Amino acid sequence: MPAPLADRIRPASLDDVVGQKHILGLGKALRKIIESGRVPNMVFYGPSGVGKTTVASIIAKNTDMLLVKLNGTTASTADIKEAVSRIGTFESMNGILLYLDEIQYFNKKQQQTLLEFIENGSITLIASTTENPYFYVYNAILSRSTVFEFKPVEREEVEKAVERAFSRISEEQGRELVLEEGVCGHISFACGGDVRKAMNAAELCTLACDEGEEVISVTLESAKELTQKSALRYDKGGDEHYDILSAFQKSMRGSDPDAALHYLARLLEAGDLPSACRRLMVCACEDVGLAWPQIIPIVKAAVDAAMMVGLPEAGIPLGDAVVLVSTAPKSNSGAEAIGKAMADVQAGKTGPIPRTLQNKHYDSAEVQQKGQFYQYPHVFPNHWVSQQYLPDALLGASYYEYGDNKNEQSFQAYWEKIKKP
Repeated sequence: MPAPLADRIRPASLDDVVGQKHILGLGKALRKIIESGRVPNMVFYGPSGVGKTTVASIIAKNTDMLLVKLNGTTASTADIKEAVSRIGTFESMNGILLYLDEIQYFNKKQQQTLLEFIENGSITLIASTTENPYFYVYNAILSRSTVFEFKPVEREEVEKAVERAFSRISEEQGRELVLEEGVCGHISFACGGDVRKAMNAAELCTLACDEGEEVISVTLESAKELTQKSALRYDKGGDEHYDILSAFQKSMRGSDPDAALHYLARLLEAGDLPSACRRLMVCACEDVGLAWPQIIPIVKAAVDAAMMVGLPEAGIPLGDAVVLVSTAPKSNSGAEAIGKAMADVQAGKTGPIPRTLQNKHYDSAEVQQKGQFYQYPHVFPNHWVSQQYLPDALLGASYYEYGDNKNEQSFQAYWEKIKKP
């Protein structure tokens, strides 16, 4: 069975790698390290199909060390021991370069197994991961490694790779290749910065052609059909998921309805209706809050409607709600207040509830002055009376500060008038 096209045309030099100019361009850090021939421990972090494995392979070719490849999805502790057993052998006299792909799937114990040998230099580690290494890679390994972030490849760079892929397919099959205008551009756009995905799409387009024909003819319609869902990067358990959700809420908080609608569209296109609804409700309560508290039941109604009708129609009420939240006045005074109160509780600042606020019950024998002595505010003028509500340990604590919006300012003026000495 032939290797995938992406492997068959994998670049053999740094000049052939598309994208990553921020670390591989002339004079950039990673390129200078590779050209020096002295390879440190490194962690490559970035999405799939952007060149992490390719660069690691190029590094391996530029060194005399023994290359050992492991993949975190399939490798076991026995595979690690097998790699370690080759230390000190004739074939590894210049050291071992261990390329560990998908290191996030190695548990802490497996990563610790490598630590001693990384420490003494008998193994040089190049690890790659699609997840944030500061969350998934053991700290002791991170402290001994340099992290390089690989980014989605720019559309123009991907298009070069797609053209090269079609040219290679034509050479391998010995047939002339005819591409309708726009094919390479569409594939490079639809792959979402993933070069491997673009290679696969190019190969699929040629496989869809009749083998008996002397000419490989790829139409734009065929390219669109085979790449229609490729542009969206989304993994409900990965960084991209949380990045989109973060951008969604921050755009609403920042009062940018256009950006908020864009991120909502990405969530809905991925089918993640629950996450979109949850963040929308959170933003209504946290970021609009007391500046316009009536927005909370309005957004809740929109969320209920979205969950009832389902996709794709759910986008209609959610779109309305997103625009409403984005353009509404903002206040996080309520969120700040509960945050301060939670911090005190979590720090153990509580104390007994004042007797006046306790549920009615009999006083024990040692209580000299029996009775609850609670004052019911509604029988006093303006429905308010001064009495202690916080525990003794928290007397004087202040959590809520009135926001500078019209709504909260009017409440502040009212209570300052009522509560004045």
